[in-house]
Amino acid sequence: MKDSTIGSWLAELGDRTPTPGGGGAAALLAATGAALVGMVSAYTTGGKWADREDAMRAVKAEADELRATALDLAAADAEAFATVGMAYGLPRESDEDKAVRREAIQSALVGAAQPPAEVGRLAARVVELADGLVERGNPNVVSDVAVAASSAAAALEAAIVNIEINAAAIKDEAYVAQLRGQVEELTAAIERARGVVARVREGLRG
Repeated sequence: MKDSTIGSWLAELGDRTPTPGGGGAAALLAATGAALVGMVSAYTTGGKWADREDAMRAVKAEADELRATALDLAAADAEAFATVGMAYGLPRESDEDKAVRREAIQSALVGAAQPPAEVGRLAARVVELADGLVERGNPNVVSDVAVAASSAAAALEAAIVNIEINAAAIKDEAYVAQLRGQVEELTAAIERARGVVARVREGLRG
């Protein structure tokens, strides 16, 4: 994704190809939210914002890092999906083949649950940063704070679905319980994102 134009990547997304898919789209949404947080913090420096410039530069630096990480996670998601596909494609002629295949599938599914979980955690952090910009960010770009939160919320929703589709086929009950706990945390982050949007809209209405 890093080396593609947005147009070419979206064209790939719309094709009948295994990747990119929903996991990559979730990562792009998270990256978009992070980029908007970075933009708002950049507009809240210098002049009358000098009193909070250090804090905003720190937000900008973190947002830039989150954006880059999200793009890396899009690639990781595609690799994990390919690994799952290869596992399902293993031979199953003999009992030994079937056992090897089952183990490979389970290992691949556990691996495939990781990128969306990381995208979710990243998006939750984007929401936290956006939350802090509602009152402290430059009001001329406060609508972009809401869009950042909305993008992150969409990434969170997508991450949850991608976690759950993998969890549904994982046999390790302890690991599945761990994933469900993460889903609960991500769901709470969605509610926080909605609160950010609501506060921005309320402020715009005066």
